[in-house]
Amino acid sequence: MTQRRIPTAPATRRVFVNRTLNLRSIRAVGYDLDYTLVHYRVDEWEGRAFAHAKARLAADGWPVDDLVFDMSQVIRGLAIDVELGNLLKATRFGYVIRGVHGARVLDYSELRTMYADTLVDLAEDRFQFMNTLFSLSETSLYTQLVDRLDAGVLPGGTSYRDLYRAVAEAINRSHLEGDLKAEIIADPDRFIVLDPDIALALVDQSRAGKRLLLVTNSEWSYADRIMAHAIDPFLPAGTTWRGLFDTIIVSAGKPAFFTSTNRLFKIVDEANTLLVPHEGVIEQEGVFFGGNARLVEQSLGISGDEILYVGDHIFGDVHFSKAQLRWRTAIILRELESEVEALEGYLLDQLELDARMSRKGALEAELAALRLAGQRIEMGYAPPAIDEEDPAGAQEHIRDQLALLDDEIAPLAIAAGRLRHPAWGLLMRAGSDKSLFANQVERHADVYTSRVSNMLYPGPYAMFRATRLDLPHDPHPPHEATERGDHRRDTGTPDSMT
Repeated sequence: MTQRRIPTAPATRRVFVNRTLNLRSIRAVGYDLDYTLVHYRVDEWEGRAFAHAKARLAADGWPVDDLVFDMSQVIRGLAIDVELGNLLKATRFGYVIRGVHGARVLDYSELRTMYADTLVDLAEDRFQFMNTLFSLSETSLYTQLVDRLDAGVLPGGTSYRDLYRAVAEAINRSHLEGDLKAEIIADPDRFIVLDPDIALALVDQSRAGKRLLLVTNSEWSYADRIMAHAIDPFLPAGTTWRGLFDTIIVSAGKPAFFTSTNRLFKIVDEANTLLVPHEGVIEQEGVFFGGNARLVEQSLGISGDEILYVGDHIFGDVHFSKAQLRWRTAIILRELESEVEALEGYLLDQLELDARMSRKGALEAELAALRLAGQRIEMGYAPPAIDEEDPAGAQEHIRDQLALLDDEIAPLAIAAGRLRHPAWGLLMRAGSDKSLFANQVERHADVYTSRVSNMLYPGPYAMFRATRLDLPHDPHPPHEATERGDHRRDTGTPDSMT
């Protein structure tokens, strides 16, 4: 029998699975546009968004002229505490492990004082979650202005919450108004990272019988030009991106698109975006404005888990499409490529760290038994918990071993906490636990990957199967059994205190 070669992707380009997804059962695939089908040079896009927002604040009299977008200070997945003006990284349980106030790093004692009794709960309006790459400019601007607010140079009576509202409004206006997008249209090569494989992945899905949908909050004049720039050069001669998509909806107003009954309009004059109300089926050849997901389902004659929606925004794209409609979901996280590279580069050190943590757990268990033995001997109420003639001396010996072991663990743990980003570490981890961001991805996305073109292999007939997840009580080989769960549990301890 001939050995068949199946194309495989490197680890950085894999599709990662939270819940089993059979693409053969998917009849329609919907896509977001920005940072999904089209990826931007983040420093360029967010730098210009920062500049436009800063200009709006300056026009209102804010002292911002000398502020500069600093992408090295922020990552996606952080939360802003608008009561205290802090930028935070939290575990999946909401425990704060790192934080800054303006440009100042908050130390362990400060974090403990501020958040010992407080969890980062995204249901509270106190915490604003930075869950998309578009939020980097907002976060950078806010943290810099916190220092100016503390210095007393911003308008009187401004609170940290007021400051956030002002920054968020300025950023939103820079996205909604036309100047920023006009810059991108005028010089797309400056802003857009081309990926030729996306076009082939879309063609594969279309030819496999999938109905392709574009559902974007961008307006038509922008979406058409950007998609033509990013997709058309890599399609077969004589074809364009529009021919691939059965349904095109712009200015969708997500997340309300997934939850509302907003009316649908058809664009009858594409050059001038002239709209007319539309009733009935969404035709394949048309371009539509607004509307809602239920109309899409009715027009396609399919619903629920027959539809896969792919986007980059946890709440705007995948949370509501899953929670309200039970669509299958995929999230695009471009940072995964550098994340996986960092993890692979640290793998040998991680094995060393795991071995030392396992040894530490064994020593701590022995120390606990010795302490109990000493207590029973001293108080004379039960046989010793361990056969040891000198529990006190043995305890001292183990404490010495633990101190030496901690000296070996510390540099490994610190290095682990600085993987990928020196200030905030990995996107998907918070110390030894999952990050709050990873928890949101796990809850709302069936699969996640770094770019749409990663779907090229294994292709539109693939089965993405979730692996069996380990639980702390699962049996393990003897050499892994000792205190295996301890270093996986979250205690709210900052990385530097591991």
